[in-house]
Amino acid sequence: MTNPGDFEELVPQRPRRKIGRWLLLLLVLAAGGWYGWDYYRGAAGPEAGAPGTFEDPAHNVTAPAGVRIKVEVQNATATRGLARRATLYLRDRGFDVVSFGNASERRDSTIVLDRSGHADWAALVATAMKARAESRPDTSRYLDVTVLVGADWRPPPLPFYP
Repeated sequence: MTNPGDFEELVPQRPRRKIGRWLLLLLVLAAGGWYGWDYYRGAAGPEAGAPGTFEDPAHNVTAPAGVRIKVEVQNATATRGLARRATLYLRDRGFDVVSFGNASERRDSTIVLDRSGHADWAALVATAMKARAESRPDTSRYLDVTVLVGADWRPPPLPFYP
């Protein structure tokens, strides 16, 4: 007579299915997706007023209606494309960016220069860029404001359009 243990050697063993681990992984992914969706909609995001949120004062700064504020944006860093990103950022807020390019000097901090004597316009742009404003009038330019984008400026994340 044969022992029951002898047949176990003859019958190939099937690998055990790890259903519990797969269910746990599925549960974790579902919870992460749910939290991500709430975060995307703004229901469970960072604290109010944090940078990048809709309660951020710099996010809501726009040019006054009916006023054309002519802005020049200069990239004062070694980061390529920063002036273009700042241009798009300011144009989305209603400022008229008439030119952008590279500055000859390098800066660590962003500065907004008042060129036309309208300190309040420069202050608006400075608030939008989270920078400081200075008055440096220049009548040879047909500009109101010059922005020298420094290494401290971080462009906002690009919007996700599926």
